[in-house]
Amino acid sequence: MTHTGAFMAYVGRGLGVPWGVASAYVSVIAYNAVQLCVYGYFGAVVSAQMEADLGIKLPWWAWAIIALVIIQILAILRVDVGAGVLGVLLTVELSTLVITGLAVLFQGGGPEGLNFGASFSWGSIFSGAPGIAFAFAFASFIGFEATAIYGEESKDPKRTVPRATYLSILAITAIFGIVSFGVISAYGSSKVVDETLTLTTVGDVALANPAALLFGAATDYVGPWLATLMGWLLFSSLFAALLAFHNAAARYFYSMGRAGLLPAALGTTSSKYRTPVVASVTQSVLAVIVIVLFLIFKLDPVLNLFYWGSSMAVIAINIVQALVCLSVIAFFRRTKLDTNIFRTVLAPIGGFIGMVVGLYLLMSKFALLAGTTKEGADPTTQNWAMNGTGWFIVLLPFVALLIGLAVGMARRNSDNTNMVEELMS
Repeated sequence: MTHTGAFMAYVGRGLGVPWGVASAYVSVIAYNAVQLCVYGYFGAVVSAQMEADLGIKLPWWAWAIIALVIIQILAILRVDVGAGVLGVLLTVELSTLVITGLAVLFQGGGPEGLNFGASFSWGSIFSGAPGIAFAFAFASFIGFEATAIYGEESKDPKRTVPRATYLSILAITAIFGIVSFGVISAYGSSKVVDETLTLTTVGDVALANPAALLFGAATDYVGPWLATLMGWLLFSSLFAALLAFHNAAARYFYSMGRAGLLPAALGTTSSKYRTPVVASVTQSVLAVIVIVLFLIFKLDPVLNLFYWGSSMAVIAINIVQALVCLSVIAFFRRTKLDTNIFRTVLAPIGGFIGMVVGLYLLMSKFALLAGTTKEGADPTTQNWAMNGTGWFIVLLPFVALLIGLAVGMARRNSDNTNMVEELMS
């Protein structure tokens, strides 16, 4: 299928309109949360580096608002920055990552050499809090369905979309594997945790500057110039992510407005620019509101906004992707359009199990990741040790799912053919 609604269209075709509507509501939660959290990280990183390198002192929220204004203008004007300048910068950035990883490997690693077992053995993978590792792994794939979202604009979507998707997954897997193993080897598997806490701590806040771990490895094994280049390229990477997630969230708003699931104004386009301006501006207004709230309550842009938002986004997108897996099975059992057992049964079952296991690991250790531990609990040894904030973040995507189901059933019973046609065509 080629559809701007992507996941909600797949779920609607496979499991029925109510589940398609439910997945749409959860998807909106996911893409709004992930974009908002990146604003926090972007603001914090830019603020620190601008002050350190250029002496420009502005708070994190000021840089976030500056980025928001630029992104809003580009979204309205439909300027395809990602395919031009940001595409080149992203290629350079990925090259610096690979260079760092390979430099460590070619030099035989750090004080403990290259210990493959310490990184790739089953015992190592599932030791500690694997749910947090899975959270970042799943977060890395948020948005990969964009190949299908833009399928309507490609010449041969049935060939180019699968090819682009699989090539992206293989490339991301290879890059993350090489770089992660390289960084661990650079510091030594038995020391990397302590080194991480030392290098990433700003003031009294641990993990406030997570990029410092990678920059340190680049400095030691390649040279300070590479770490400096990485620092500036991080800006373009985060900006590209903000622009991409803004467009994705706006497209979901637009699709749902057009289908009657949100206010109809969201489903309109500008006569001048032919872009969903109302949906786009709505997304920006939500971002401003969240930034203001975090300022009022004096919450940290990284430890609170970034970790809370990214964690919520991963939970939400895992729910939707699990539904897609079930939808694939249901669709092909009903239509018999494809009888290949691997594509229509085994692969989606494996995907579903992986999503559910990852979801459980993430939610059960959520307090350890998000710092939302209830009083007197030890999140390193206790599961589900969350306070009220933690439970709110974890349960919000499920609440959206239930609301979406109720709305979907009500709209189906009212025989709203426009919405059905939008979700299932």
